[in-house]
Amino acid sequence: MNDGLIPRRYAKALLKFAAEKGQDKRVYQLMQTLSDSFAAQPALGKAVTNPFVPAADKTKLLMTASGADAKDSVFADFVRLLDVNNRIDMMRQVALAYLEMYRKANDIYLVEITSAAPMGDKEMKRLKALIESHVGGATVEYETAVDPDLIGGFVVKIDSERLDASIKNELKQLRLKLLSK
Repeated sequence: MNDGLIPRRYAKALLKFAAEKGQDKRVYQLMQTLSDSFAAQPALGKAVTNPFVPAADKTKLLMTASGADAKDSVFADFVRLLDVNNRIDMMRQVALAYLEMYRKANDIYLVEITSAAPMGDKEMKRLKALIESHVGGATVEYETAVDPDLIGGFVVKIDSERLDASIKNELKQLRLKLLSK
């Protein structure tokens, strides 16, 4: 079976159900927290996919990792549904698919900014203003990272668009230009 198709179907069903209940934004926040937890703690993914960990423990683990509480019945019911259908091991993929679908449905852009060194407030504010003018009136969520391999400059990714203003890229382009002559 296609691991991408099943999580997308579950995510689509959850998005529709959560929207009907007026909880789609809250589920989005929980899925963001859960996705961050999976990224920060690789052991979480191993525990959720481990067949020797009881399903009840996996459910509790996912509820805790997402930051869900007793009021989050839509999310809790969904986790139980995954458990009943023996799909709880796909929760990370479902979370990522839900985040993507929610962003698309609500005109939210995920922007990743990677710089060679931490950017100052003035530079970051200027860059964010340029990005926001590029995407129009859409909502923008930012993720920042530092990659010293860029040598200098930055790389901005907006969905499928990429602006590479790094020195590493400039050197690469210069090398290719020199080799082509």
